[in-house]
Amino acid sequence: MATIKDLAPRAIFKNFEYLTQIPRPSGHLEKIQAFLLDWAKNAGVEALKDEAGNIIMRKPATPGVENLQTAILQAHMDMVPQQVEGKGHDFVNDPISTFVDGDWLKAEGTTLGADDGIGVASIMAIMEATDLKHGPLEALITADEETGMFGAFGLKAGELTGSILLNLDTEDEGELTIGCAGGIDICASLGYQEVETAKDDVAVKVVIRGLLGGHSGLEISCGRANANKLMARLVRAAITDDEARLASWHGGNMRNAIPRECAVVLTVPAENKADLLDLVAYCKNEFWNEYKDIETSDFELYAEDCELPVKEVPEEIQDNLVDAILACQNGVCRYIPTIPSVVETSSNLAIINIDGGMAEIQILARSSSESMKEYLATSLESCFSMAGMKVTMSGAYSGWQPDTKSPIVKAMAQSYEALFGTPCKIVVVHAGLECGIIGAVMPGLDMVSFGPTLRSPHTPQERCFIPSVAKYWELLTKTLEQIPVK
Repeated sequence: MATIKDLAPRAIFKNFEYLTQIPRPSGHLEKIQAFLLDWAKNAGVEALKDEAGNIIMRKPATPGVENLQTAILQAHMDMVPQQVEGKGHDFVNDPISTFVDGDWLKAEGTTLGADDGIGVASIMAIMEATDLKHGPLEALITADEETGMFGAFGLKAGELTGSILLNLDTEDEGELTIGCAGGIDICASLGYQEVETAKDDVAVKVVIRGLLGGHSGLEISCGRANANKLMARLVRAAITDDEARLASWHGGNMRNAIPRECAVVLTVPAENKADLLDLVAYCKNEFWNEYKDIETSDFELYAEDCELPVKEVPEEIQDNLVDAILACQNGVCRYIPTIPSVVETSSNLAIINIDGGMAEIQILARSSSESMKEYLATSLESCFSMAGMKVTMSGAYSGWQPDTKSPIVKAMAQSYEALFGTPCKIVVVHAGLECGIIGAVMPGLDMVSFGPTLRSPHTPQERCFIPSVAKYWELLTKTLEQIPVK
C-alpha cells in the first residue's frame, strides 16, 4: 500500500511529511517556527523570524537571471485542529498520521494540514533546490492565519522588497485566484448571575454531532447545516413546549469553520422529560429530511441523562439569548450581482459558549463589498444588542480587489494552457486570503493565488488530490522562470 514516502513530486511530499511530524495548530507555533529556522540553517538558506512570528526567507537569483523582479512566495504555517469524536489527538504534541486512499492523501481522524502545509512544503522545496531557474526570491511564511491572519497583520513595511506575490493557499488546481472577500470578527458577550436549579427537575444533555462542517467561506454556499442553528430550533421548542431551562451551551470551536457539533444541558420538570425526548427524536427526523441531500449519514442528534446542575441561566436571559441565536443571520446573505455564481456576503455563527455566568457568541462575517460587510456587521450587532449583549468587532480586513490586467496572471494563464492543453480558470473566492492584508502593507504588489486540489479543509475529512500536486508544482516552477524583468 502506498504511503506519503512514495508520492511525487518528491520535492514537495518529502517536506510535507516533515511538517506532519511537527505540531502546528493555530496559537501554538513555537515548534514549527523553530523547525523552519533550523531547516533553513541546515539548507544554507537565509531566514529570520519577525516580530509577528512570521518566518522570512531569502534566496539569490540563479546566475544569469539576476535582472528578474523579486518574487515573494507566501503560505501560512498554522493548521486548523479538528478531529473526529473520540480520537483523542493532542494537536500541541502529537504528529499527524497520514495514509493514501487511491488518489487522495488523508489523515487518520484529524485535519491533514495540507491547508497550508503543501504551500509551506513548496516553499521549502524551492528554497533548497539547486536545479531550478529563478530570479531573486523571498518567502513569507505567516503565523496564525487561521485564527485571524495575525502574522499578515503584523508584517512591517520594508520587511520584504518583492514586487510579485505568489500566494500558495487555494484549493482548486487549475484556478488562478485574483480576488477575495474581506471579513470581520464579531463577538457578543454577556455576564449573568446564575440561579438555583429547581430540585425536582431532571437534566438532559442534547448533542448534535457528525455534521460535515467545512470552511466557512469556501463551503458556505454548499448549504450545510450549522450545529448551533439546528440546536437553537430545538432549544426554542423545548422552552416553549416543555418548560425547559438552559444550563449550558457549547457549540463550535473555530471562527472560520462551520460548526459540526453542539451540546446543551437542559433541565425540565420530571413529568416533561418524555415529551422532551420525543421532541429530540422529532427534530432529528426533521433535520435529516431537510439536509439528507447535503449532509452525511454520520449525523447524530440524541439526548442522554446527566447530573442535575446546581445552577442555570435565568429565564429572561435564557429567552433573550436563544431568540438572538435563532434570529442571527447565518449562511449566504448575498451573491455578487454581476457574478451570480459567487458569494458576495455571508455570516458564520461559529462558536457559542454559555456556562458559569458568562455567554459568548462569535461570528465571522465576510464580504467582497466593504459597504455590505459594514451592513452585515451592523445588523449582527443589532441582533445581539437587543438581547442585552455587549458586541465588539475585531480583526477586520479588506478584500483583495481583482486586477484583470495583472501581468503575472496573464503569464501564468498562458503557461498553464501551454503545459496542459486546457485553459485555467480565473476566479474570485469568498474566503479571506492574506493577499488583501499584505497588499495593504505593500501597495502595488502584483498578486495571484493558486494551489493543488484540496477538499474539506478545516474538517477531519480534509484530503489532498495527489495528481494535482504535480501539475501545481510544474506551473509554480514554470512561473518562476517567467517572472518579468525589473
